[in-house]
Formats: sequence, C-alpha cells, structure tokens
Amino acid sequence: MAHDDTTSPGEPVLVSLSAPRRSLVAGLIRPLGSTPAGTRVVDIDIPDPRLAAALVEAAHADAGFVARTDSGPRALAVVAGTVAALCGEDIPTALSTPDLAFLTALKPAAIEATRTVLLGIETSDEQAVRAAVSVLES
Repeated sequence: MAHDDTTSPGEPVLVSLSAPRRSLVAGLIRPLGSTPAGTRVVDIDIPDPRLAAALVEAAHADAGFVARTDSGPRALAVVAGTVAALCGEDIPTALSTPDLAFLTALKPAAIEATRTVLLGIETSDEQAVRAAVSVLES
C-alpha cells in the first residue's frame, strides 16, 4: 500500500539553551540608605589593606554585602577587588589597578558569584558611580 504524504516536515525551531548573560554591573548602583536592614554594609573608602581584608572575609561569608561610596573609581575598584577575592588573585593590585579586560571577559558563573557577594553599591552620587562602573558593561 502506497502512502501519499503531501505534508512537508516542520521547519526546525532554534531554541537557546543558555540563560541570558547576567551583567556584572546592571542594577548594582543604589541610592544611599536603600539597603534592607540586616544586610552588611561596608564603607569602601577605607584604606586598601582594610578593604582587602573585608573582601576576603566577604568572599567566604554566607551572605553578601553592599559597598558604600560616593567615589566612582572606588566603586570600580571594589568590583575588581571582589572578583580578585573570589578568584584568589592579588586583591591590592585589583583595587589599585582594575583589569578591565579581565573583568569584561568574566564567564557567567564568575559574574553570578561576584553578584552573590557584592550585592550593590550604595551612593549619594549615583551618576558618578554609575558612569565609573559602566566601563564593565558588555
């Protein structure tokens, strides 16, 4: 018995199997005083050795922290320092000279880990801080 199939096979459907890439800095900047009670807040305008120690502690803590600064360069430094603390890299160097190429090339898992530790950056100068960290947007 012959089978007469006049229907054509369906067209393939392209489906993305990967989650959208989370940004290292999208939604990171917050207005001063907006952090929920009970969340650890770190003033990052402290000397680098103290900040490096705080970042090591934060990288191994059960909960993340919110950085507080009005300095754009310091905000960029805390992002770099947080990544360095999580990767076992040189935190003082990351704080003083953020490696933009390295930071913008982070894999999704590293971005997720960073954002789990660095929950936000609180500031009264959102425009300056946002402008400084915008170099990390991909």
